[in-house]
Amino acid sequence: MYGQIRTQKNKIMKQGIHPDGYRAVVFKDMSNGTTFLSRSTAPSKETITFEDGNEYPVIKLEISNTSHPFYTGKNVLVDTAGRIDKFKKRYEKKQ
Repeated sequence: MYGQIRTQKNKIMKQGIHPDGYRAVVFKDMSNGTTFLSRSTAPSKETITFEDGNEYPVIKLEISNTSHPFYTGKNVLVDTAGRIDKFKKRYEKKQ
């Protein structure tokens, strides 16, 4: 079939649907400060100097596998009360 690739499990993958412009990006978990380098097309105006000494765009995350209770096995309290109050304040009806 034209424009399709068969994978190892004989499933067909469509070509031309994945975005171009993947680049190295640092993801930073804001809850614990952990950073890791990966590839992404996500836009970012901020940059950070990574452990290897190079400067990369940074994407800030609220939670990642290093702080998520499922992966850490710990009950971590996430500040949801502040977010709920902020949401209510933003969208409450003006009287």
